[in-house]
Amino acid sequence: MKSAIILGGGMVGVSAALHLQRNGWSVTLVDRREPGQETSYGNAGIVQSEAVRPYPMPRDIGTLLRIAMGRTNDVRYRLASLSQHVEPLLRYWWHSAPQRHREATAAWARLIAYATPEHDVLIREAHADNLVRRAGYRLMHRDPTAFAQAIKAAEENQRDYGVQFRVLDGSELAKAEPLLRDDLPGAIHWLDPWTVSDPGGLVAAYARLFQRLGGRLLRGDAQTLRASQSGWSVDTDDGPIDAEAAVVSLGPWSPELLQKFGYRVPLVRKRGYHMHYQGGSSLDLPLVDTALGYAMAPMAKGVRITTGAELTSPDAPATPIQLGRAEAAAKTLLDLGTRVEPEPWFGTRPCMPDMLPVLGPAPRHRGLWLNFGHGHQGFTLGPATGRLLAEMMNGGATSIDPGPYRVDRF
Repeated sequence: MKSAIILGGGMVGVSAALHLQRNGWSVTLVDRREPGQETSYGNAGIVQSEAVRPYPMPRDIGTLLRIAMGRTNDVRYRLASLSQHVEPLLRYWWHSAPQRHREATAAWARLIAYATPEHDVLIREAHADNLVRRAGYRLMHRDPTAFAQAIKAAEENQRDYGVQFRVLDGSELAKAEPLLRDDLPGAIHWLDPWTVSDPGGLVAAYARLFQRLGGRLLRGDAQTLRASQSGWSVDTDDGPIDAEAAVVSLGPWSPELLQKFGYRVPLVRKRGYHMHYQGGSSLDLPLVDTALGYAMAPMAKGVRITTGAELTSPDAPATPIQLGRAEAAAKTLLDLGTRVEPEPWFGTRPCMPDMLPVLGPAPRHRGLWLNFGHGHQGFTLGPATGRLLAEMMNGGATSIDPGPYRVDRF
């Protein structure tokens, strides 16, 4: 039986472990924490099957100036840390040109097409239906002009990729969310996505399925990964373990590990924050406030507010300014209640400059495989890229062409 070590217990790593297991591999999943406690825990809990176009970097001067002057809430930066982001951001800007973005979209949409089908299999096998709702989510707009532009973009996505949506005017939105302020222009209700009441809990359910099927889950230090006689070895709390293959699924920590093997992978690190609220109003479905760059979602712990992107140092202290602004904006829409946690959660989303994940073999190291850099969509795409990775590692036909995701594109 072929054997593999998966490094990383988030949605991407756990999904890859399950797919390899299904293909006859003996798999050990190694992380420093319990599954689903890092980036996979802190998202908005949406399986975004409608997200057929990756997020490009704004290229118009007006938007870039507003970001630079701190006038937007979806993106914020710390000036002292900006030098760390210059090179990947310039690459991101270059890849966001219209033609290059269209090329990235073609490769991205092929993965997105597998998002809900692959999640569906794991949800059923993990008996996790109680965590999932299949009713979509809403993008709310405060500005009529921006709303009209968003409707046009949604129509293009429906035409090109078949994603389904419904336009709600202000009165229809007020009926759909009776506790919401009733004087808004409206919202786009994306109908196909699924929402999750406990994102970390869904990853944990997948991990329990992995263990029930015979997989091993160990605490360990991914930075100890090294080549061995049998293939690859890593240190765990149970001692060193060996396997013929190793998969790096460490999200934002992946490039640091790969540097020791001579791979230099550029990464845009986007920090995000969240906080739960109880005692006030709730929502029927998750709601994204596009003007203020945050999402509100009804979850097991209360209404969760999730922020946009902060560009800062990996080890910088928390500066939840975006969360504070989002909280103030949310309170103008509904009775938010009070904070549940004493301090906000924060974590880092690993985004590649060309907006596509890194997926496939490390070209100079036999048996070393990579699966990270899903941007804002690791929670959405983990099962889809797990399937593709397992197909590649088995050496057979793949469901889609893996060429656009290879690491040597950099």
